[in-house]
Amino acid sequence: MNTMLAGRLRLDTRTFAVEEVPIPVPGPGEVLVEVRAAGVCLSDIHLIDGSLSPFFPTDAVKDSGALTLGHEVAGVVHTLGPDVKGDWAPGRRVVLQAGQACGDCAGCLRRMLCQQPLTRGLDYDGGWAQYALAREDTLLPIPDHLPFDQAAIIPDAVSTPYAAIVNTGAVRPAQAVGIWGAGGLGAHGIRLARLVGAAPVIAVDPLPSARERALLFGADHALDPRADDFAEAVREATAGRGIDVAFDFAGVGAARAQATTVLGPNGVLVLAGLTPEPVTVADSIDFCFNVRQVRGHYGSEPEHVEQLVGLAGAGRIDLGPSVSAHVPLAEAADAVARLEKKIGDPIRLVLTP
Repeated sequence: MNTMLAGRLRLDTRTFAVEEVPIPVPGPGEVLVEVRAAGVCLSDIHLIDGSLSPFFPTDAVKDSGALTLGHEVAGVVHTLGPDVKGDWAPGRRVVLQAGQACGDCAGCLRRMLCQQPLTRGLDYDGGWAQYALAREDTLLPIPDHLPFDQAAIIPDAVSTPYAAIVNTGAVRPAQAVGIWGAGGLGAHGIRLARLVGAAPVIAVDPLPSARERALLFGADHALDPRADDFAEAVREATAGRGIDVAFDFAGVGAARAQATTVLGPNGVLVLAGLTPEPVTVADSIDFCFNVRQVRGHYGSEPEHVEQLVGLAGAGRIDLGPSVSAHVPLAEAADAVARLEKKIGDPIRLVLTP
């Protein structure tokens, strides 16, 4: 068999379909991975609807005008390319990093910040396929007892909020944390904020089902942002001091604006959800007087994925409840529609080739 199924996006027309394409052949330093699980993320939806485009598309993507989606991928090593130096025997269970360094930092404004400027399933072909190519330095072994579906969602769905909390937000024990959006990123943000000792953890979401889930995932309070007594509820939950670190995991301008109004002194707002909407600070004098900050955040680094694989493998975090459903790869378009329309309010849908 020389062909496989892959979820392909035509970049000119933004049309998505599962197609039969040639199985890629690994080049020097590359490994062909048989995909066992691949997560469906909102950024995949944004690629399809055109609100997100490749940042640094590779020549292969430019030449073909099409892209295999999927940056959350786990599977087993199938075939090694020439000059692979690591111990990647066929059958070894692995998770793929969501990106890789391009090797060319000249003129790159993010060269001092980013170890992964190229994103899988965005700048080069991803893992919504039966097989996926991966440079060997982007592979990470996973323990036998960690299911493929749970491992697959660690890059991005779990690692992005983890990096936002431990690095960008630098959350410390006993700090009051606010989580705006209890979906694919925010649900994990709640669990991870609790893991690092934040107290209280306040989830904010307009959907009743999302607020119920937030409490199940460890939030101390779950608030409706539309409630008339919202600000008072935050003051009561934080003993009057306000929120120390707020996270926008929803990527919604109104959420960001609301978060700035309930920050305490020296409070920080971390922008982890992606949106082109502006950040609005209603009272900039009060914002400055209380020495508050807004910090941008994007993705995670390879060590965060490695740390999370270790935490999941050690049982410190159970990602089983995060997998809302399994969808056959051939029905990827249906999974896209379910996530876009929030049918069943999923945290993560996982494609299974």
